[in-house]
Amino acid sequence: MIRVILAEDQAMVRGALASLLDLEPDIEVVGEAATGEEAVAVVERLEPDVALLDIEMPVLDGIAAAARIRARTPGCRVVILTTFGRPGYLRQAMEAGAYGFLVKDSPARELAVAIRRVLGGERVIDPGLAAAALSAGPNPLSRRERDVLTAAADGSTIMDIARALHLSEGTVRNYLSSAIQKTGARNRIEAVQRSRLQGWL
Repeated sequence: MIRVILAEDQAMVRGALASLLDLEPDIEVVGEAATGEEAVAVVERLEPDVALLDIEMPVLDGIAAAARIRARTPGCRVVILTTFGRPGYLRQAMEAGAYGFLVKDSPARELAVAIRRVLGGERVIDPGLAAAALSAGPNPLSRRERDVLTAAADGSTIMDIARALHLSEGTVRNYLSSAIQKTGARNRIEAVQRSRLQGWL
């Protein structure tokens, strides 16, 4: 039997996925979690073969949870499930150690097949998303530009961002200006929106 845990913050979706997987003769759902932090704990406790993680979860998102699972329980294969088929998320998930990345509107049968394939050592990626990721290219923002944009997302002032990131106000302005230019935005709010849409933040 392939032992699987599900991490999804929406109880109804989590229950539906568990019911679908329980119909498979060789797959057993052995644990469930509602947050990324719970998922890491459940994986450490149960040591499943595969962890299915939603990308958008409270406390710790699926990508951060995947990285922790890889570090703490390297024998567990992670498959990310998402409503958001964004190329930047795919890249981040692969860098975090995920073996699979599927969009939730895929046919249910594909999920069971993906679980079997990742357990066999293959990488399974939604074909449409893989094509989009290849055409989108790499994230154009540097680590510091992403940090500054993330800090600016809540409307913080230049002074607040500078204090929070231990930078000078001039350096924050330079990073914001560079990020605005790289995203083709008109201002920092639009740069944040475009970056989130692409999965760069």
